[in-house]
Amino acid sequence: MPISTFFGLETTLRGILAHQQAIDTTGHNITNANTTGYSRQTAVLGASNPFVMTAGVGNGNVLASIGTGVNVTSYQRARNQFLDLQYRTQAMQVGYQEANSEQLDQVEMGLSEPGDNGISAQLQKFWSAWGDVANTPSDPAARQALIDQGQNLAAAFQQVDSQLSTVQNQATAQYAAITGPGGDVETIATQISQLNGSIKALVAGGDSPNDLLDRRDALLDQLSKLAQVSVTDLGNGSIDVAFGGTGTPVVADTTVNWPQTLNSTSPPAGGQLGALLKLTDTSPPAATAGTIQAYRTQLDAAAKQLADDVNALHNPGGTGTNFFTYTAGSEAGTLAVNVGVAGVRTSTSGAAGDNDIARAIGNLRGGTADKLYTAFVTKIGGDLKNAQTGASNANTLLSSIDDRRQSVSGVSLDEEMTNLVRFQRGYQASARAMSTIDQMLDTLINRTGSVGL
Repeated sequence: MPISTFFGLETTLRGILAHQQAIDTTGHNITNANTTGYSRQTAVLGASNPFVMTAGVGNGNVLASIGTGVNVTSYQRARNQFLDLQYRTQAMQVGYQEANSEQLDQVEMGLSEPGDNGISAQLQKFWSAWGDVANTPSDPAARQALIDQGQNLAAAFQQVDSQLSTVQNQATAQYAAITGPGGDVETIATQISQLNGSIKALVAGGDSPNDLLDRRDALLDQLSKLAQVSVTDLGNGSIDVAFGGTGTPVVADTTVNWPQTLNSTSPPAGGQLGALLKLTDTSPPAATAGTIQAYRTQLDAAAKQLADDVNALHNPGGTGTNFFTYTAGSEAGTLAVNVGVAGVRTSTSGAAGDNDIARAIGNLRGGTADKLYTAFVTKIGGDLKNAQTGASNANTLLSSIDDRRQSVSGVSLDEEMTNLVRFQRGYQASARAMSTIDQMLDTLINRTGSVGL
């Protein structure tokens, strides 16, 4: 079988086109060097199918196999799935620790500790006010100062309890905004499902939708910061995405299954949503309640201890008037002074100048109530410190994993410039070969048979 006169032109044309596509891919990498989530792409060059020469007609013997040049066989995306899995696992930890740290910081700010307006300072002033009354039991001014300080102390307990409730409500609202209609979860899941459809169609057509795959991976990274993410490859370019430890995938191919109920304990949702659930959980029993609810329980215990200790001395036998009142189950939020100036009892005898009750209550300073409140403040401070340390460590590990991922997927401008020169030389060589063949054909077509050549 003869070879066409224009066979060489086709071969060199393939070289020009292949190197042009490789240059285009290199340019695409360079322009996206600073694009978040972009994965470096490579135009893979491979020899095109050879031209086979046979003897005879039909199934003749093969005489020769002649190369026909080069083609771009595929556009590969530099990506390591294991590093993606590590990144998303760590991103979940970052989301959890940052959300925990942010909310606990709000809790600590509401304590006003140390400071003149915090409960600790108000307690000390309250005990001192009882000492002043013990020094001058009959002085109305000392009694009034005691009443005022008792009211200040009760207001301080109420304020801290209100601040804990506010933080709890804010965290609940934040969770609802993220998981509700039009929230981050639904938005990201919808975009992933749409990309699944586009990627699946392109893969079925033999294309390599690398940029769409990058966009989908970036969305998975965002989703993993909200809660635990598990990806199942369906083998056709599409994926299923399990979210928050629930059984039903939030994205099943091109279908979005949301809303779903995430659990704070079994299995844990993880991520930002998992932290918000753990912070705001109010379900019984108290031993498994959320973090903020546990704080409120501790604060209630301190307020109850204070009221009970003072009332036990101020109203021995329980036949008189208690100094403090409260509602069981919400002691800190309902603590209130129950007596007026005339109702302050300073002694068991009631005789002018006696002060045994006032002295006994003043001696409660540093007792069980103070210790319970100190333990409450210490618990919050320790939890916040642990959360801040955890967030810092989690971010450090995430940065380390991201650096490793960038070493695989990131664009190196030095490498791309080297590739640009390499492909440019290949393009120039192919063009030069085409010019040479063109000159040969020009001689053959236009000058063959002319006299004098």
